[in-house]
Amino acid sequence: MKKFIFLFLLISATASAQLKVTTGDADLDNSLIALNKDAKNALEAFKNDAIEKFNTTKAVVENLLNIHKMEPSDVLMTLEVAQITTKPVETVATSFDKNKSKGWGEIAKEMGIKPGSKEFHALKNNAKGKSNGMKGKGKGNSSDDKGNGNGKGKGKGKK
Repeated sequence: MKKFIFLFLLISATASAQLKVTTGDADLDNSLIALNKDAKNALEAFKNDAIEKFNTTKAVVENLLNIHKMEPSDVLMTLEVAQITTKPVETVATSFDKNKSKGWGEIAKEMGIKPGSKEFHALKNNAKGKSNGMKGKGKGNSSDDKGNGNGKGKGKGKK
């Protein structure tokens, strides 16, 4: 019986750990899923990056995480939508609470971002770019990596 309970708990934990992100864009979904994983391993670094990149406060970021029960990717999208639409973060967060089962495409539409518009493309591109740069410090995922690494010097060099 104990083995059965342990197995059930293990399966439940695994299932709940697999976060579903729905933006309508597979590449963005994958970026945001990776962001969630990395941000949870370095949550303070994620918070600091969000504060800096969106010129907001720790209280705003923690409110989104704790009160609105958002994943880091949802925090990123909320801040991005608020920035693009110039709406208050709390307005976007309220729309998230109401429409999270419908996904970020629906939330963006409710906030006035029309599908296919330059704002819509900016949202997707900015979120992809920021999610790639907000994966936490010290994990080798920095967006300022210049590609200088261990190439072992076997190339012929520039001519």
